[in-house]
Formats: sequence, C-alpha cells, structure tokens
Amino acid sequence: MGNTALVTGASSGIGAEIARLHAAKGGNLVLVARREEVLNKLKSELENAYNIKATVIVADLAQPDSAEQIFAATEAAGIQIDILINNAGFGGHGKFHERDLAKDQAMMQVNMVSLVKLTHLYLQGMVTRNYGRILHVASTAGFIPGPLQAVYYATQAFVVSFSQAIAQELSDTNVTSTALCPGAVATGFVAAGDLDGTSMWDKAASPESVAKCGYDAMMKGELVKINEASLNFMVNWVVPFLPRKTVLKMSQQTMEKSN
Repeated sequence: MGNTALVTGASSGIGAEIARLHAAKGGNLVLVARREEVLNKLKSELENAYNIKATVIVADLAQPDSAEQIFAATEAAGIQIDILINNAGFGGHGKFHERDLAKDQAMMQVNMVSLVKLTHLYLQGMVTRNYGRILHVASTAGFIPGPLQAVYYATQAFVVSFSQAIAQELSDTNVTSTALCPGAVATGFVAAGDLDGTSMWDKAASPESVAKCGYDAMMKGELVKINEASLNFMVNWVVPFLPRKTVLKMSQQTMEKSN
C-alpha cells in the first residue's frame, strides 16, 4: 500500500498544513500550486524535517489543461498517487451582475472543473489498486446559497454533492471520498477574495486545526466533516427548518462589509 499524497493549493493555508501533517506521518508528497519559490521552500522544509520525498509541480488550475498536465507529470515521474487532496480554490465578493464574469469563470474552473478532472484522472488507478483516499476541501458555504458570493457558494454546493455521490459509488471498494466543510478559516482566502471587513471572519479557525480535522476524517473515510460542532448543528438542525428567505437574508448579512 502506497502513501503518496498530491495536494493542490499546497503553497499556504490548509493545503500547506495538510502537507505538513502527511509528511510528519512519513508520507511522500506532490506539492501543486502556482508559486514555485514557495513550493520549493516547503519541499525543503518537509524533506529535511521528516526524511520524505516531496515533488513540486507548478500549475495554475484556472487553466483548462492544468489537470491533465499535472497527471502527465506524475505519470512521467512514475509517482503513484494514493491520496488526492483537492484543496485549491478561491472566492470573490460582490453582486453577481456587477462582478467580472471572467473572474467567476476562473473560479468555476478551479473550484469545480479542475477538481473533477483531477479526481477522474487519479481515481481510476485507486480503484484498480483497490486503495485510495480523496479529500475535497469544500466549505459550509456548500449548504446554503450565498448572496454577494453567489458563484463561490454554488461551487461549494457542487463539491459537497459530487464528493458524496462518488463516495457512494465507491462504497464496495477500499477507496473513499470525504468532503471537508469548514466555516471561516484564517488564510489568504480572505484577502484574495476581497472579503476583508465581512463579519464571517471575526472568529476564524486556524488552518492547522482545520487541516488536522480534515486529514483525520479522510483517513477514517468519513463522508462529510464540519470542523466545529456549532456549525454542524446550525447546518443540519437549524438552517433546514428556517424559511428560505430568512436563510438568504442571514447569509447575505454575513457577507456585507462593515467598512
């Protein structure tokens, strides 16, 4: 049984912390992101600290052929991927009709299309070997619509649904699919998505805690994992029983800026 994990969005935040967790357990890594210098620094850190092998692949998942290029690179290097961490993703703030459509299309490419492609490419080998773990880093945004982040929330709903569906398809194998659905996390996601000033990030969780929560859930083969008990209760036992318009108003309020 192999123990090599491919992590997208590995240069910072949850992705980097998951890479550190896996390396600490003696696992090899394929680190994927756009920033080569940062990836090489992480590679050196992990190889020196844990005596593992880390491979860097520079790729922009907003590009339509990026998933195929990543897969081709691992195949050419003879690297078998046993664990796939689909962590890369980004959001964006504003009313849908006022936003740059190209930015939302890039968001859909990264958050959904490239994720699906990577899963399809690596899942086939996992099923053939009858072992594999897949972690889709989604969000509690996947359980409700998101005014002022309409496309981002919709992409997360897609990921949560997709992950659960393939998990059921794989239920007679030793391959699992887990959706990690954290609430707000203190990462570069906030600045990148123009979300500074929104109340949702007042009490954000640390990327370290979220990474451990997701990694452990993935290794156990859990279906969906929400990182906080209060969020789990809200998503499963409060939101479903509220009027839809109330949910939409509450959701929009968390995205409205105070400045």
